[in-house]
Amino acid sequence: MPPAPTRHWLLKSEPDVFSYADLVRAGREPWNGVRNYQARNFLRQMRPGDLCLFYHSGVKPPGLAGVGRVARAAYPDDLQFDPESAHFDPRSDPADPRWSMVDVVPVRAFPRLLTLDELRALPEWEGSPLLRRGTRLSVLPVSAEQIRAALGEVGLDLGTL
Repeated sequence: MPPAPTRHWLLKSEPDVFSYADLVRAGREPWNGVRNYQARNFLRQMRPGDLCLFYHSGVKPPGLAGVGRVARAAYPDDLQFDPESAHFDPRSDPADPRWSMVDVVPVRAFPRLLTLDELRALPEWEGSPLLRRGTRLSVLPVSAEQIRAALGEVGLDLGTL
């Protein structure tokens, strides 16, 4: 059976909480603390090798800062069981965890921030949930066309990642 094709994702983070530069410094990081069921379900679909666009939100201007890769498939988010964590969920059962996380590694920083306004101008991104007002998901699927277009805008090529 041939390997499944690589999927592409967008991961949002506020850079004052965790930036792409932080991912580079860490080398590998769990993408934890996600407490939205749809975003959690996307995390559960991720496989090692999938590429992730790293999006800085909550700043002016928001935009794409780099590319990461899923290094470990979804597993139980340990923060859901830590009463000291802001992401603690007292209703989550260790025998049937409610929340998941994946591990992400950095691949390449963008040479410059690709802003949300620039993404809006790309026809490949038309209809993306990222561009809809009120979309707050921290994990979103991205099409191959969208990732190619974003990379092309900053002079990178999907084939070289």
